[in-house]
Amino acid sequence: MLCHNMSIILISICAFIFTVLGGLFALRFKDKLHLIIGFSAGAILGVAFFDLIPEAIELAGDSFEVDKIVSLVAVGFLLYMLVDRFVISHSHKTGEYCECDHEHKHEHTHEHSHEHADAHDHKHSHGEILENNKQSRKGSLGALSLSVHSFLDGISIGIAFQVSNEVGIIVTTAVLIHKFADGLTTVNMILKNNGGKERALKWLAINAIAPAVGVSSTLFFTIPKTALGLILAMFAGFFIYIASSNMIPESHHEHSTKWTTVMTVLGMAVLYVAITLAGV
Repeated sequence: MLCHNMSIILISICAFIFTVLGGLFALRFKDKLHLIIGFSAGAILGVAFFDLIPEAIELAGDSFEVDKIVSLVAVGFLLYMLVDRFVISHSHKTGEYCECDHEHKHEHTHEHSHEHADAHDHKHSHGEILENNKQSRKGSLGALSLSVHSFLDGISIGIAFQVSNEVGIIVTTAVLIHKFADGLTTVNMILKNNGGKERALKWLAINAIAPAVGVSSTLFFTIPKTALGLILAMFAGFFIYIASSNMIPESHHEHSTKWTTVMTVLGMAVLYVAITLAGV
């Protein structure tokens, strides 16, 4: 029992370190952020397609048909899309519309007034603040999703060790491999959505702690593997939306499509090779 607890502590520390290293890498190479975002998009897709979906099918396949499990991936995709478009984006839609309406009226009523031109600039700045807040919330939502996934990663490790040490080591290897990508992606989500370095470091810390909390929690309770499989299927849908609708378009916006595309393919390839070599 003591040896098992020590293994859990060691794994928690390793998961924390790998996640932080990924995040610090993203902060260090901000000038190449579009390439890193492209790689991260591929890494997220790789995690979804090569890790989460197969793992969900394996965990829940005894109780549910494969098509039902895959349908949950689509449900996760749609849920994230609805939250992204109607909760995050819609929260400032009224304010943005009013801003444009007032600016249009101002331009026709006070065209030559320096005083009202200053007011126009103020409203324009206010609109930029609203847009930045919207983008910041979007980045935080994505980082929160990754953090919850990291928590589930930790739970997966703990449950795997409850089965056997061999299974636990295999699952741990796969998780640690993509913890680096998780840390990198968490920072990228915040930075590209106007979150700033301080917010990025905060979410990086949360993401790094999450798997440690997940691993430790399995010392006190056990989640049925079927339920965990269904949860992982939902998060696969989340990740597919994050990568395809958010990160891939951002990676080649005003940058070379050729090299960002190469990085996205490379990200998927690296995760595929890593997960395959890990035997998961």
